[in-house]
Amino acid sequence: MQLNIDGKTIQAEPEQSLKALVAKLGLDAPKLSQRPLAARIAGEVFTLNYIPLREKDGEGDRPSMRRAMAASGGNIKLLRYGDSAGKEVYIRTAQFLMFLAFQQLWPKARAVVGCTLGSSVYVTVEGAENFSAERLKKHIQELVARDIPLLRRRVSREEAIARYAAMGRQDKARLLSWRSLPYCSEYTHGDYTDSFFGEMAPSTGFLTVWDVLSADGGFLFVFPDDLDPDRLAKLSPMPQFFSVFSEGERWCRLMECQNAADLNDLTVSGRIRELIRVNEALHEKRFAQAADLVSSRGARVVLLAGPSSSGKTTSAHRLATQLRVYGKKPVLMSLDDYYIDRDKIAPGPDGKLDLEHINTLDCDLFRKDISELLAGKEVELPTFNFKTGKREWSGKRLMLAADSVIIAEGLHALNPAMLPESVDMRRIFRLYVSPLLPLNLDDHNRIPTSYLRLLRRIVRDYETRGSSVQHTLSMWESVQQGEKRWIFPFQENADMIFNSSTLYELAVLKKHIYPLLTAVQPEDSWYDEVRYIVRILDFIREADVDDEIPPTSIVREFIGGNTFYR
Repeated sequence: MQLNIDGKTIQAEPEQSLKALVAKLGLDAPKLSQRPLAARIAGEVFTLNYIPLREKDGEGDRPSMRRAMAASGGNIKLLRYGDSAGKEVYIRTAQFLMFLAFQQLWPKARAVVGCTLGSSVYVTVEGAENFSAERLKKHIQELVARDIPLLRRRVSREEAIARYAAMGRQDKARLLSWRSLPYCSEYTHGDYTDSFFGEMAPSTGFLTVWDVLSADGGFLFVFPDDLDPDRLAKLSPMPQFFSVFSEGERWCRLMECQNAADLNDLTVSGRIRELIRVNEALHEKRFAQAADLVSSRGARVVLLAGPSSSGKTTSAHRLATQLRVYGKKPVLMSLDDYYIDRDKIAPGPDGKLDLEHINTLDCDLFRKDISELLAGKEVELPTFNFKTGKREWSGKRLMLAADSVIIAEGLHALNPAMLPESVDMRRIFRLYVSPLLPLNLDDHNRIPTSYLRLLRRIVRDYETRGSSVQHTLSMWESVQQGEKRWIFPFQENADMIFNSSTLYELAVLKKHIYPLLTAVQPEDSWYDEVRYIVRILDFIREADVDDEIPPTSIVREFIGGNTFYR
Protein backbone atom coordinates (compact mmCIF):
# COMPACT_ATOMS: atom_id res chain seq x y z
CA MET A 1 0.00 0.00 0.00
CA GLN A 2 1.49 3.36 -1.05
CA LEU A 3 0.99 6.32 1.29
CA ASN A 4 1.66 10.00 0.85
CA ILE A 5 2.89 11.45 4.17
CA ASP A 6 3.49 15.21 4.10
CA GLY A 7 4.22 15.02 0.40
CA LYS A 8 6.57 12.03 0.64
CA THR A 9 5.58 8.63 -0.73
CA ILE A 10 6.30 5.38 1.03
CA GLN A 11 5.20 1.78 0.75
CA ALA A 12 3.47 0.70 3.96
CA GLU A 13 3.73 -2.88 5.14
CA PRO A 14 1.03 -4.67 7.15
CA GLU A 15 1.12 -3.94 10.92
CA GLN A 16 3.56 -1.04 10.41
CA SER A 17 2.68 2.00 12.54
CA LEU A 18 2.66 5.61 11.41
CA LYS A 19 5.45 6.26 13.91
CA ALA A 20 7.65 3.70 12.16
CA LEU A 21 6.80 5.12 8.74
CA VAL A 22 7.59 8.67 9.91
CA ALA A 23 10.98 7.52 11.19
CA LYS A 24 11.70 5.66 7.96
CA LEU A 25 11.00 8.83 5.95
CA GLY A 26 13.27 10.88 8.21
CA LEU A 27 10.38 13.13 9.25
CA ASP A 28 10.92 12.73 12.99
CA ALA A 29 12.90 15.46 14.73
CA PRO A 30 14.27 16.17 18.21
CA LYS A 31 12.83 19.69 18.32
CA LEU A 32 9.20 19.96 19.43
CA SER A 33 8.45 22.58 16.77
CA GLN A 34 9.33 20.08 14.04
CA ARG A 35 8.37 16.77 15.60
CA PRO A 36 5.16 15.06 14.44
CA LEU A 37 2.79 14.38 17.36
CA ALA A 38 -0.19 12.87 15.54
CA ALA A 39 -1.68 12.64 12.04
CA ARG A 40 -4.77 13.87 10.25
CA ILE A 41 -6.37 11.33 7.92
CA ALA A 42 -9.60 12.11 6.04
CA GLY A 43 -10.76 14.70 8.56
CA GLU A 44 -9.87 12.68 11.66
CA VAL A 45 -6.89 12.88 14.03
CA PHE A 46 -5.02 9.64 14.78
CA THR A 47 -2.20 8.71 17.11
CA LEU A 48 1.12 7.87 15.49
CA ASN A 49 0.62 4.37 16.94
CA TYR A 50 -2.11 3.95 14.31
CA ILE A 51 -1.57 1.09 11.85
CA PRO A 52 -2.83 1.96 8.32
CA LEU A 53 -2.70 -1.61 7.01
CA ARG A 54 -3.82 -4.67 8.94
CA GLU A 55 -2.47 -8.16 8.27
CA LYS A 56 -5.77 -9.74 7.24
CA ASP A 57 -9.28 -8.57 6.44
CA GLY A 58 -11.02 -11.65 7.88
CA GLU A 59 -12.01 -12.97 4.45
CA GLY A 60 -8.66 -14.24 3.21
CA ASP A 61 -4.97 -13.59 3.35
CA ARG A 62 -5.01 -10.11 1.81
CA PRO A 63 -3.92 -7.16 3.96
CA SER A 64 -6.83 -4.92 5.03
CA MET A 65 -6.80 -1.17 4.47
CA ARG A 66 -8.31 0.80 7.36
CA ARG A 67 -11.48 2.84 6.69
CA ALA A 68 -9.85 6.25 7.20
CA MET A 69 -6.99 5.33 4.89
CA ALA A 70 -9.40 4.30 2.16
CA ALA A 71 -11.34 7.56 2.56
CA SER A 72 -8.16 9.65 2.34
CA GLY A 73 -6.77 7.92 -0.71
CA GLY A 74 -3.56 7.26 1.22
CA ASN A 75 -2.89 10.94 2.02
CA ILE A 76 -1.69 11.74 5.54
CA LYS A 77 -0.90 15.11 7.10
CA LEU A 78 1.37 15.10 10.14
CA LEU A 79 0.41 17.36 13.03
CA ARG A 80 2.94 19.29 15.07
CA TYR A 81 2.67 21.63 18.04
CA GLY A 82 2.03 24.57 15.72
CA ASP A 83 -1.21 22.91 14.59
CA SER A 84 -4.10 23.40 17.00
CA ALA A 85 -4.91 19.66 16.91
CA GLY A 86 -1.24 18.81 17.50
CA LYS A 87 -1.10 21.13 20.48
CA GLU A 88 -4.18 19.44 21.97
CA VAL A 89 -2.46 16.05 21.60
CA TYR A 90 0.56 17.41 23.50
CA ILE A 91 -1.63 18.88 26.26
CA ARG A 92 -3.51 15.61 26.76
CA THR A 93 -0.21 13.76 27.01
CA ALA A 94 1.01 16.24 29.61
CA GLN A 95 -2.20 15.89 31.62
CA PHE A 96 -2.01 12.12 31.65
CA LEU A 97 1.58 12.27 32.85
CA MET A 98 1.03 14.89 35.54
CA PHE A 99 -1.91 13.01 37.04
CA LEU A 100 -0.14 9.65 36.73
CA ALA A 101 2.89 11.04 38.58
CA PHE A 102 0.68 12.69 41.19
CA GLN A 103 -1.24 9.47 41.87
CA GLN A 104 1.97 7.45 42.21
CA LEU A 105 3.40 9.92 44.75
CA TRP A 106 0.20 10.74 46.67
CA PRO A 107 -2.24 7.85 45.99
CA LYS A 108 -4.84 9.00 48.53
CA ALA A 109 -4.85 12.66 47.53
CA ARG A 110 -6.94 14.52 44.94
CA ALA A 111 -5.77 16.80 42.14
CA VAL A 112 -8.33 18.82 40.15
CA VAL A 113 -7.60 20.69 36.94
CA GLY A 114 -8.67 24.33 37.08
CA CYS A 115 -8.36 27.39 34.89
CA THR A 116 -5.87 28.13 32.15
CA LEU A 117 -3.53 31.00 32.99
CA GLY A 118 -1.77 32.08 29.83
CA SER A 119 0.21 29.06 28.59
CA SER A 120 -0.23 27.14 31.83
CA VAL A 121 -2.94 25.28 33.66
CA TYR A 122 -3.66 25.62 37.36
CA VAL A 123 -4.24 22.39 39.30
CA THR A 124 -5.56 22.32 42.87
CA VAL A 125 -4.30 19.74 45.35
CA GLU A 126 -6.25 18.30 48.28
CA GLY A 127 -5.06 15.87 50.97
CA ALA A 128 -1.48 15.50 49.67
CA GLU A 129 0.76 15.39 52.74
CA ASN A 130 4.06 17.21 52.21
CA PHE A 131 3.13 18.10 48.64
CA SER A 132 6.01 19.53 46.64
CA ALA A 133 5.85 20.85 43.08
CA GLU A 134 9.56 20.11 42.73
CA ARG A 135 9.05 16.49 43.77
CA LEU A 136 6.20 16.15 41.27
CA LYS A 137 8.36 17.66 38.52
CA LYS A 138 11.20 15.25 39.23
CA HIS A 139 8.88 12.24 39.03
CA ILE A 140 7.39 13.43 35.72
CA GLN A 141 10.95 13.79 34.39
CA GLU A 142 11.59 10.16 35.32
CA LEU A 143 8.45 9.03 33.46
CA VAL A 144 9.46 11.05 30.41
CA ALA A 145 12.97 9.55 30.44
CA ARG A 146 11.50 6.03 30.45
CA ASP A 147 9.65 6.80 27.18
CA ILE A 148 6.65 4.70 28.22
CA PRO A 149 4.34 3.75 25.29
CA LEU A 150 0.91 5.38 25.56
CA LEU A 151 -1.58 2.87 24.23
CA ARG A 152 -5.31 3.38 24.19
CA ARG A 153 -7.82 0.61 24.68
CA ARG A 154 -11.57 0.42 24.24
CA VAL A 155 -13.64 -1.01 27.08
CA SER A 156 -17.32 -1.27 27.87
CA ARG A 157 -18.88 1.64 29.71
CA GLU A 158 -19.95 -0.62 32.59
CA GLU A 159 -16.42 -1.98 33.01
CA ALA A 160 -14.95 1.53 33.06
CA ILE A 161 -17.52 2.79 35.58
CA ALA A 162 -16.82 -0.13 37.90
CA ARG A 163 -13.06 0.38 37.66
CA TYR A 164 -13.25 4.12 38.37
CA ALA A 165 -15.61 3.55 41.28
CA ALA A 166 -13.18 0.99 42.75
CA MET A 167 -10.37 3.55 42.38
CA GLY A 168 -12.42 6.10 44.34
CA ARG A 169 -12.83 8.23 41.20
CA GLN A 170 -16.52 8.95 41.63
CA ASP A 171 -16.21 12.06 39.43
CA LYS A 172 -15.24 9.89 36.47
CA ALA A 173 -17.73 7.13 37.26
CA ARG A 174 -20.60 9.63 37.48
CA LEU A 175 -19.59 11.29 34.22
CA LEU A 176 -19.47 7.99 32.31
CA SER A 177 -22.88 7.03 33.64
CA TRP A 178 -24.30 9.80 31.41
CA ARG A 179 -22.52 8.53 28.29
CA SER A 180 -24.93 7.16 25.71
CA LEU A 181 -22.43 4.98 23.83
CA PRO A 182 -21.86 1.49 25.26
CA TYR A 183 -18.06 1.82 25.19
CA CYS A 184 -15.33 4.29 26.06
CA SER A 185 -11.57 4.65 25.56
CA GLU A 186 -8.91 4.86 28.24
CA TYR A 187 -5.15 4.95 28.73
CA THR A 188 -3.43 2.87 31.39
CA HIS A 189 -0.01 2.43 32.97
CA GLY A 190 0.40 -0.08 35.75
CA ASP A 191 -2.64 0.21 38.00
CA TYR A 192 -3.43 3.76 36.85
CA THR A 193 -6.24 4.41 34.36
CA ASP A 194 -7.49 7.70 32.96
CA SER A 195 -9.25 9.14 29.92
CA PHE A 196 -8.90 12.48 28.16
CA PHE A 197 -11.31 12.06 25.23
CA GLY A 198 -8.80 12.40 22.42
CA GLU A 199 -5.51 11.21 20.99
CA MET A 200 -2.15 11.40 22.77
CA ALA A 201 1.48 11.24 21.66
CA PRO A 202 2.88 7.72 21.06
CA SER A 203 4.96 7.70 24.26
CA THR A 204 5.94 9.79 27.28
CA GLY A 205 9.27 10.76 25.68
CA PHE A 206 7.44 13.19 23.39
CA LEU A 207 6.87 15.53 26.35
CA THR A 208 10.03 17.62 26.00
CA VAL A 209 9.13 21.25 26.82
CA TRP A 210 7.26 21.84 30.10
CA ASP A 211 7.65 22.84 33.73
CA VAL A 212 5.91 22.51 37.09
CA LEU A 213 5.75 25.56 39.36
CA SER A 214 4.47 25.88 42.89
CA ALA A 215 1.24 27.87 43.35
CA ASP A 216 -1.13 28.61 46.23
CA GLY A 217 -3.31 25.56 46.80
CA GLY A 218 -1.61 23.46 44.12
CA PHE A 219 0.70 23.89 41.15
CA LEU A 220 1.00 25.32 37.65
CA PHE A 221 1.88 23.09 34.72
CA VAL A 222 3.59 25.27 32.11
CA PHE A 223 3.39 24.52 28.38
CA PRO A 224 5.58 25.59 25.45
CA ASP A 225 5.43 29.06 23.95
CA ASP A 226 2.81 29.13 21.16
CA LEU A 227 5.05 31.12 18.82
CA ASP A 228 8.25 29.20 19.65
CA PRO A 229 7.39 25.70 20.93
CA ASP A 230 11.05 24.84 21.48
CA ARG A 231 11.14 27.10 24.53
CA LEU A 232 9.00 27.34 27.63
CA ALA A 233 6.27 29.97 27.71
CA LYS A 234 6.86 33.02 29.88
CA LEU A 235 4.11 33.57 32.40
CA SER A 236 2.82 36.97 33.45
CA PRO A 237 0.90 37.55 36.70
CA MET A 238 -2.88 37.37 36.17
CA PRO A 239 -4.35 38.22 39.58
CA GLN A 240 -7.64 39.67 38.29
CA PHE A 241 -8.33 36.77 35.93
CA PHE A 242 -7.51 34.21 38.62
CA SER A 243 -9.68 36.03 41.18
CA VAL A 244 -12.71 36.09 38.87
CA PHE A 245 -12.30 32.42 37.96
CA SER A 246 -11.92 31.47 41.64
CA GLU A 247 -15.11 33.37 42.40
CA GLY A 248 -16.85 31.36 39.68
CA GLU A 249 -15.69 28.14 41.30
CA ARG A 250 -17.10 29.29 44.65
CA TRP A 251 -20.45 29.90 42.98
CA CYS A 252 -20.25 26.41 41.47
CA ARG A 253 -19.96 24.94 44.96
CA LEU A 254 -22.77 27.10 46.33
CA MET A 255 -25.11 26.12 43.47
CA GLU A 256 -24.04 22.45 43.65
CA CYS A 257 -22.93 22.48 40.02
CA GLN A 258 -19.20 21.78 39.81
CA ASN A 259 -19.11 19.37 36.90
CA ALA A 260 -21.13 17.96 34.02
CA ALA A 261 -22.75 15.24 36.14
CA ASP A 262 -23.99 17.87 38.61
CA LEU A 263 -25.49 19.88 35.74
CA ASN A 264 -27.22 16.76 34.42
CA ASP A 265 -28.68 16.03 37.85
CA LEU A 266 -30.10 19.56 37.99
CA THR A 267 -31.53 19.19 34.49
CA VAL A 268 -33.26 15.88 35.20
CA SER A 269 -34.66 17.07 38.54
CA GLY A 270 -35.93 20.33 37.05
CA ARG A 271 -33.76 22.42 39.38
CA ILE A 272 -31.96 23.82 36.35
CA ARG A 273 -34.69 26.47 36.27
CA GLU A 274 -33.58 27.67 39.68
CA LEU A 275 -29.99 27.59 38.44
CA ILE A 276 -30.97 29.85 35.54
CA ARG A 277 -32.67 32.34 37.86
CA VAL A 278 -29.70 32.47 40.22
CA ASN A 279 -27.19 32.80 37.35
CA GLU A 280 -29.13 35.66 35.81
CA ALA A 281 -29.49 37.37 39.19
CA LEU A 282 -25.73 37.09 39.67
CA HIS A 283 -25.12 38.71 36.29
CA GLU A 284 -27.51 41.53 37.15
CA LYS A 285 -25.70 42.09 40.42
CA ARG A 286 -22.33 42.27 38.64
CA PHE A 287 -23.64 44.77 36.07
CA ALA A 288 -24.99 46.89 38.93
CA GLN A 289 -21.56 46.76 40.59
CA ALA A 290 -19.90 47.84 37.33
CA ALA A 291 -22.30 50.77 37.02
CA ASP A 292 -21.58 51.73 40.62
CA LEU A 293 -17.82 51.72 39.95
CA VAL A 294 -18.26 53.84 36.81
CA SER A 295 -20.51 56.35 38.58
CA SER A 296 -18.48 56.62 41.78
CA ARG A 297 -15.32 57.30 39.77
CA GLY A 298 -17.05 59.88 37.62
CA ALA A 299 -15.92 58.11 34.46
CA ARG A 300 -17.21 59.50 31.17
CA VAL A 301 -16.04 56.68 28.89
CA VAL A 302 -16.35 52.90 29.33
CA LEU A 303 -14.08 50.90 27.05
CA LEU A 304 -15.56 47.39 26.80
CA ALA A 305 -13.55 44.56 25.22
CA GLY A 306 -13.66 40.79 25.08
CA PRO A 307 -12.97 37.83 22.79
CA SER A 308 -15.38 36.57 20.15
CA SER A 309 -18.79 35.41 21.42
CA SER A 310 -18.22 36.68 24.94
CA GLY A 311 -21.47 38.67 24.96
CA LYS A 312 -19.99 42.16 24.52
CA THR A 313 -23.05 43.69 22.84
CA THR A 314 -25.55 42.47 25.44
CA SER A 315 -23.13 43.45 28.21
CA ALA A 316 -22.92 46.98 26.83
CA HIS A 317 -26.71 47.30 26.78
CA ARG A 318 -27.16 45.86 30.26
CA LEU A 319 -24.50 48.17 31.68
CA ALA A 320 -26.29 51.05 29.96
CA THR A 321 -29.53 50.06 31.72
CA GLN A 322 -27.81 50.02 35.10
CA LEU A 323 -26.16 53.39 34.45
CA ARG A 324 -29.62 54.88 33.88
CA VAL A 325 -30.48 53.82 37.42
CA TYR A 326 -27.67 56.15 38.51
CA GLY A 327 -29.16 59.02 36.50
CA LYS A 328 -26.67 58.69 33.66
CA LYS A 329 -27.35 59.01 29.93
CA PRO A 330 -25.37 56.19 28.29
CA VAL A 331 -24.25 56.56 24.67
CA LEU A 332 -23.38 53.34 22.85
CA MET A 333 -20.52 53.37 20.35
CA SER A 334 -18.99 50.52 18.37
CA LEU A 335 -15.32 50.38 17.42
CA ASP A 336 -16.46 48.54 14.28
CA ASP A 337 -17.52 51.94 12.90
CA TYR A 338 -13.86 53.00 12.99
CA TYR A 339 -12.72 50.36 10.51
CA ILE A 340 -10.79 51.83 7.62
CA ASP A 341 -11.94 51.05 4.08
CA ARG A 342 -11.22 47.47 3.15
CA ASP A 343 -9.39 48.45 -0.04
CA LYS A 344 -6.93 50.48 2.04
CA ILE A 345 -5.84 47.50 4.17
CA ALA A 346 -2.57 45.90 3.12
CA PRO A 347 -2.85 42.08 2.85
CA GLY A 348 -0.67 39.87 5.03
CA PRO A 349 2.14 37.56 3.88
CA ASP A 350 -0.45 34.95 2.91
CA GLY A 351 -2.24 37.44 0.65
CA LYS A 352 -5.29 37.61 2.92
CA LEU A 353 -6.69 40.51 4.94
CA ASP A 354 -6.11 40.14 8.67
CA LEU A 355 -9.30 41.76 9.95
CA GLU A 356 -8.31 41.06 13.56
CA HIS A 357 -5.25 43.38 13.29
CA ILE A 358 -5.46 46.71 15.09
CA ASN A 359 -4.22 48.45 11.92
CA THR A 360 -7.66 47.81 10.41
CA LEU A 361 -9.00 50.48 12.80
CA ASP A 362 -8.56 54.24 12.46
CA CYS A 363 -7.10 54.62 15.95
CA ASP A 364 -6.11 58.24 15.32
CA LEU A 365 -9.71 59.20 14.53
CA PHE A 366 -11.08 57.35 17.57
CA ARG A 367 -8.59 59.04 19.90
CA LYS A 368 -9.41 62.44 18.36
CA ASP A 369 -13.17 61.90 18.72
CA ILE A 370 -12.87 60.80 22.36
CA SER A 371 -10.61 63.75 23.20
CA GLU A 372 -12.99 66.26 21.63
CA LEU A 373 -16.07 64.70 23.23
CA LEU A 374 -14.43 64.83 26.67
CA ALA A 375 -13.53 68.47 25.97
CA GLY A 376 -17.20 69.29 25.42
CA LYS A 377 -17.03 69.53 21.64
CA GLU A 378 -19.47 68.14 19.10
CA VAL A 379 -18.15 65.50 16.69
CA GLU A 380 -19.53 63.68 13.67
CA LEU A 381 -19.36 59.90 14.12
CA PRO A 382 -18.58 57.53 11.26
CA THR A 383 -20.56 54.44 10.29
CA PHE A 384 -18.95 51.43 8.64
CA ASN A 385 -20.88 49.77 5.83
CA PHE A 386 -19.98 46.07 5.94
CA LYS A 387 -21.65 45.42 2.58
CA THR A 388 -19.51 47.93 0.71
CA GLY A 389 -16.49 47.61 3.02
CA LYS A 390 -16.27 51.39 3.33
CA ARG A 391 -16.70 54.06 6.00
CA GLU A 392 -19.68 56.38 5.57
CA TRP A 393 -20.62 59.79 6.98
CA SER A 394 -24.36 60.21 7.46
CA GLY A 395 -24.48 63.33 9.62
CA LYS A 396 -24.63 61.43 12.90
CA ARG A 397 -23.35 63.95 15.46
CA LEU A 398 -22.71 63.64 19.18
CA MET A 399 -22.04 66.06 22.01
CA LEU A 400 -21.90 64.85 25.60
CA ALA A 401 -24.23 66.23 28.21
CA ALA A 402 -23.08 66.66 31.81
CA ASP A 403 -24.46 63.23 32.75
CA SER A 404 -23.52 61.34 29.55
CA VAL A 405 -21.34 58.22 29.64
CA ILE A 406 -19.93 56.70 26.44
CA ILE A 407 -19.83 52.89 26.24
CA ALA A 408 -17.41 52.02 23.41
CA GLU A 409 -17.44 48.30 22.66
CA GLY A 410 -15.04 46.41 20.45
CA LEU A 411 -12.28 43.86 20.02
CA HIS A 412 -9.43 46.34 20.65
CA ALA A 413 -11.08 48.50 23.31
CA LEU A 414 -8.45 47.74 25.98
CA ASN A 415 -5.49 48.30 23.68
CA PRO A 416 -3.48 51.35 24.87
CA ALA A 417 -3.42 52.55 21.25
CA MET A 418 -7.09 53.51 21.63
CA LEU A 419 -6.42 55.97 24.47
CA PRO A 420 -5.70 59.67 23.85
CA GLU A 421 -2.21 60.52 25.14
CA SER A 422 -3.29 63.24 27.57
CA VAL A 423 -6.47 61.59 28.84
CA ASP A 424 -7.22 61.64 32.58
CA MET A 425 -7.51 57.91 33.37
CA ARG A 426 -10.06 58.66 36.09
CA ARG A 427 -12.46 59.52 33.26
CA ILE A 428 -11.91 56.13 31.59
CA PHE A 429 -13.29 52.81 32.89
CA ARG A 430 -12.01 49.64 31.22
CA LEU A 431 -14.27 46.57 31.32
CA TYR A 432 -13.21 43.14 30.06
CA VAL A 433 -15.97 40.61 29.30
CA SER A 434 -15.30 36.88 28.84
CA PRO A 435 -17.19 33.64 29.61
CA LEU A 436 -14.79 32.09 32.15
CA LEU A 437 -16.66 28.81 32.53
CA PRO A 438 -15.62 27.11 35.81
CA LEU A 439 -17.42 23.86 34.98
CA ASN A 440 -15.39 20.63 34.61
CA LEU A 441 -16.25 17.36 32.91
CA ASP A 442 -14.49 15.58 35.78
CA ASP A 443 -11.48 16.22 38.03
CA HIS A 444 -8.98 15.81 35.19
CA ASN A 445 -10.91 17.26 32.24
CA ARG A 446 -11.98 20.88 32.15
CA ILE A 447 -14.32 22.49 29.64
CA PRO A 448 -12.22 25.24 28.03
CA THR A 449 -13.57 28.79 27.87
CA SER A 450 -12.82 28.76 24.13
CA TYR A 451 -15.08 25.68 23.75
CA LEU A 452 -18.08 27.56 25.17
CA ARG A 453 -17.38 30.56 22.96
CA LEU A 454 -17.14 28.33 19.89
CA LEU A 455 -20.51 26.72 20.69
CA ARG A 456 -22.07 30.16 21.07
CA ARG A 457 -20.63 31.33 17.77
CA ILE A 458 -21.72 28.24 15.82
CA VAL A 459 -25.30 28.63 17.09
CA ARG A 460 -25.39 32.39 16.43
CA ASP A 461 -23.80 32.13 12.97
CA TYR A 462 -26.33 29.49 11.96
CA GLU A 463 -29.38 31.17 13.49
CA THR A 464 -28.66 34.74 12.35
CA ARG A 465 -26.43 34.39 9.28
CA GLY A 466 -27.29 30.96 7.91
CA SER A 467 -23.63 29.92 8.20
CA SER A 468 -22.72 26.25 8.31
CA VAL A 469 -20.75 24.61 11.09
CA GLN A 470 -17.86 24.15 8.68
CA HIS A 471 -17.81 27.84 7.75
CA THR A 472 -17.60 28.92 11.38
CA LEU A 473 -14.89 26.37 12.12
CA SER A 474 -12.88 27.53 9.09
CA MET A 475 -12.56 31.00 10.65
CA TRP A 476 -12.09 29.95 14.26
CA GLU A 477 -8.33 29.40 14.28
CA SER A 478 -7.75 32.84 12.75
CA VAL A 479 -10.09 34.36 15.32
CA GLN A 480 -8.19 32.71 18.16
CA GLN A 481 -4.83 33.84 16.80
CA GLY A 482 -6.13 37.40 16.73
CA GLU A 483 -7.35 37.11 20.31
CA LYS A 484 -4.00 35.88 21.54
CA ARG A 485 -2.30 38.82 19.89
CA TRP A 486 -4.75 41.66 20.42
CA ILE A 487 -7.01 40.85 23.40
CA PHE A 488 -5.51 38.53 25.98
CA PRO A 489 -2.29 40.55 26.53
CA PHE A 490 -4.41 43.51 27.70
CA GLN A 491 -7.06 41.78 29.84
CA GLU A 492 -5.25 42.54 33.10
CA ASN A 493 -5.37 46.25 32.19
CA ALA A 494 -9.10 46.19 32.91
CA ASP A 495 -10.60 47.94 35.90
CA MET A 496 -13.08 45.07 36.12
CA ILE A 497 -13.34 41.61 34.56
CA PHE A 498 -16.90 40.40 34.03
CA ASN A 499 -17.50 36.65 33.81
CA SER A 500 -20.22 36.30 31.15
CA SER A 501 -20.57 32.51 31.40
CA THR A 502 -23.61 30.77 32.82
CA LEU A 503 -23.49 27.31 34.33
CA TYR A 504 -26.67 26.20 32.60
CA GLU A 505 -26.02 27.17 28.99
CA LEU A 506 -24.29 23.99 27.77
CA ALA A 507 -27.54 22.12 28.41
CA VAL A 508 -29.45 24.81 26.52
CA LEU A 509 -27.02 25.18 23.62
CA LYS A 510 -27.02 21.42 23.00
CA LYS A 511 -30.62 21.53 21.77
CA HIS A 512 -29.70 24.18 19.20
CA ILE A 513 -26.37 22.79 18.02
CA TYR A 514 -26.43 18.99 18.30
CA PRO A 515 -28.43 18.29 15.09
CA LEU A 516 -26.03 20.54 13.13
CA LEU A 517 -22.97 18.72 14.43
CA THR A 518 -24.16 15.14 14.01
CA ALA A 519 -24.99 15.85 10.36
CA VAL A 520 -21.27 16.29 9.56
CA GLN A 521 -19.89 13.08 8.02
CA PRO A 522 -16.48 11.41 8.69
CA GLU A 523 -15.30 12.28 5.18
CA ASP A 524 -15.68 16.02 5.89
CA SER A 525 -12.40 17.90 6.40
CA TRP A 526 -13.76 19.42 9.63
CA TYR A 527 -15.01 16.12 11.03
CA ASP A 528 -12.43 15.82 13.83
CA GLU A 529 -13.14 19.35 15.09
CA VAL A 530 -16.84 18.53 15.09
CA ARG A 531 -16.21 15.19 16.79
CA TYR A 532 -14.33 16.99 19.58
CA ILE A 533 -17.33 19.24 20.21
CA VAL A 534 -19.73 16.29 20.14
CA ARG A 535 -17.44 14.30 22.45
CA ILE A 536 -18.08 16.81 25.25
CA LEU A 537 -21.75 17.40 24.47
CA ASP A 538 -22.36 13.64 24.63
CA PHE A 539 -21.91 13.93 28.40
CA ILE A 540 -24.41 16.82 28.71
CA ARG A 541 -28.14 16.24 29.16
CA GLU A 542 -30.20 18.52 26.91
CA ALA A 543 -32.50 20.98 28.68
CA ASP A 544 -35.63 22.39 27.05
CA VAL A 545 -35.92 25.47 29.27
CA ASP A 546 -35.66 28.39 26.83
CA ASP A 547 -38.84 29.82 28.31
CA GLU A 548 -37.01 30.38 31.62
CA ILE A 549 -34.23 32.48 30.05
CA PRO A 550 -35.01 36.23 30.22
CA PRO A 551 -34.85 38.33 27.01
CA THR A 552 -31.95 40.39 28.41
CA SER A 553 -29.79 37.32 29.08
CA ILE A 554 -26.39 37.09 27.44
CA VAL A 555 -27.36 33.56 26.34
CA ARG A 556 -30.18 35.13 24.30
CA GLU A 557 -27.57 36.89 22.18
CA PHE A 558 -26.76 33.47 20.71
CA ILE A 559 -29.96 31.40 20.76
CA GLY A 560 -32.23 34.28 19.75
CA GLY A 561 -34.92 36.29 21.48
CA ASN A 562 -32.56 38.99 22.79
CA THR A 563 -34.52 42.16 23.52
CA PHE A 564 -31.58 44.39 22.54
CA TYR A 565 -31.67 43.09 18.94
CA ARG A 566 -35.33 43.78 18.26
